[in-house]
Amino acid sequence: MGTSFKALVVEKSADKQFTRGIVERSSEELPPGDLLIRVAYSSLNYKDALSATGHPGVTRQFPHTPGIDAAGEVVACSSGLFTPGEQVIVTGYDLGMETDGGWGQYIRIPSDWAVRLPAGLTVRESMALGTAGFTAALSVLKLVQAGIQPDDGDILVTGATGGVGSIAVAILAKAGYRVVAATGKTSDEGFLRELGATEVIPREQVTAGAERPMMAERWAGAIDVVGGETLTAVLKSTRYGGTVTCCGLVGSAELTMNVYPFILRGVSLIGIDSVNCPTTPRLQVWEKLAESWKPDQLETLVTEVALEGVEEKLQTILHGGIRGRVVVRLP
Repeated sequence: MGTSFKALVVEKSADKQFTRGIVERSSEELPPGDLLIRVAYSSLNYKDALSATGHPGVTRQFPHTPGIDAAGEVVACSSGLFTPGEQVIVTGYDLGMETDGGWGQYIRIPSDWAVRLPAGLTVRESMALGTAGFTAALSVLKLVQAGIQPDDGDILVTGATGGVGSIAVAILAKAGYRVVAATGKTSDEGFLRELGATEVIPREQVTAGAERPMMAERWAGAIDVVGGETLTAVLKSTRYGGTVTCCGLVGSAELTMNVYPFILRGVSLIGIDSVNCPTTPRLQVWEKLAESWKPDQLETLVTEVALEGVEEKLQTILHGGIRGRVVVRLP
């Protein structure tokens, strides 16, 4: 007999029309996999909102339970990789896209999608970080591996009040970098300074002059979560030998520019993929998030809601109104 549990389920009612509601499901309905997890916490990401509203670029099969993040306790593992009772984190891969995700009390997945919860994190803290925190930390790791040091100069973070941006600001500041946070929400300057930003600038200041072939050198490195014109401007204004990471496209998926920053200043552009990141760097990032890179202000970033409160937050994130992270508590 399957275990009965609650989950938020999205159903397709007609062409391009979708309904959402919390229903009772059975663990027998979950997809195949060798790892069964009882979920304690999940989170809300922009990709979850797209999945919940039927965006075909994220989810095509319905009924479906979103939630690209999940953390909880192992119930059963036929592969032997984990033992019942262990606490694990799942982010990325196909979770919450075509595979039923963390907005349900149980998930069943391939065991190699999960990592053990590091000793320095609680289950709730792991979801306060979630995919956004993992992506931010992976971006910082790439800057460090590229040789960008705290005394090299200013590090820019775009989209700084969002999930990835806000955690990136906090991690960089804790690691000793001088962080310049760019945002369209100037009212949140106090929030960003509390996270460790040395300077907060309007996003228009980043893109001013982006129509020119090159811009004045400013950034030793940057973490861009916006894409489009913003990323173009960041690359054109990065200093000689600097590195820029790219992990988002909320501004645009298109990058229209010349090659001058790359061939005249030796600027490097590094793409960040948190979905299919291999196990070894994935574990490395989570260990850093549990230890030296764990944001001191993590609770400042968090809004917690029960599963029943997800609907209101869905609308907020779709309209760009979320600041920091939303943690979803499962019943």
